[in-house]
Amino acid sequence: MTDFNAHRARRICVAPMMDWTDRHCRYFHRQLSRHVYLYTEMVTTGALLFGDVARHLSFTPQEAPIALQLGGSEPDELARCAKLAEQWGYDEVNLNCGCPSERVQRGAFGACLMKEATLVADCVKAMCDAVAVPVTVKHRIGVDAIDDYGFVRDFVGTVAQGGCRVFIVHARNAILKGLSPKENREIPPLKYDYAYRLKRDFPEFEIVINGGIKTLDEAHEHLHHVDGVMIGREAYHNPFLLADVDRRFYEPSALARTRGEVEQAMIEYIGAEQARGTYIGAVTRHMLGLYRDQPGARGWRRVLSDHRKLATGDSRIFDEARAMLNARPAGHDHMAKAHVE
Repeated sequence: MTDFNAHRARRICVAPMMDWTDRHCRYFHRQLSRHVYLYTEMVTTGALLFGDVARHLSFTPQEAPIALQLGGSEPDELARCAKLAEQWGYDEVNLNCGCPSERVQRGAFGACLMKEATLVADCVKAMCDAVAVPVTVKHRIGVDAIDDYGFVRDFVGTVAQGGCRVFIVHARNAILKGLSPKENREIPPLKYDYAYRLKRDFPEFEIVINGGIKTLDEAHEHLHHVDGVMIGREAYHNPFLLADVDRRFYEPSALARTRGEVEQAMIEYIGAEQARGTYIGAVTRHMLGLYRDQPGARGWRRVLSDHRKLATGDSRIFDEARAMLNARPAGHDHMAKAHVE
């Protein structure tokens, strides 16, 4: 059993998710939990070395602790990007060795790197030599038909030679041809025991498990075997799940914010962002699940995703969305209020 007090920082993480975990999403998640460890969506080395660095790396101090996930396979380029991440204040640099998309494969990085463990070790070493912050790797347990435990064990052992001490294990194979990224998150079977075995074989490393985890009860069970748990789409679609993370996994005396308090914090954030020219819908799109499973949640989502209303930039859209929550069937008001509050 893992020491429950070990590796506190990454005990509960929100996965890097393309097109989702941008700075607005991360700020929203931080309103729900002070301690959950946040990751950016993947940023390619090319985007940083030849693009708008500020656009990709800007974040608010409130988002910390936060890790930058990089996509790339050239040690020198990754080292330069890791240095940028450190200069911008990121707490960790994570190398993506798990994404199976064809676009990522064309760039010769992501899950296909699992077939080149020595190259990954070289990439990790170059980054470790360039920065003082931790360099971590997120990977799958196998590629295509290679599904024996020995493959991922050898991958971790080789990559560790480059200096990596934290491995985030998406406990499924990556199928590089024939499955979409979405199918790759659902069809290959989960093999949590592979991650557990990695922790037993490499007790000196920090092992974080990822894949198909939907509840904090499940997370608690995994923590008997590994050091941390990374939650992906469930944290996005059902974000209020994060509201109890601090009390259960970090501070027993922590008080969870109510949905209403989180909403108010986001309204204030949106006001500040609008002053910078941010489109209100860029923020509200991440908040659609705040009242998931609550009475009126569908109306809340409908209002906050109405492009015509969002185009006005009027923050009173929240008054209308909140009215949907209050429009409950007679006789259910008392019970519904208790759930929302």
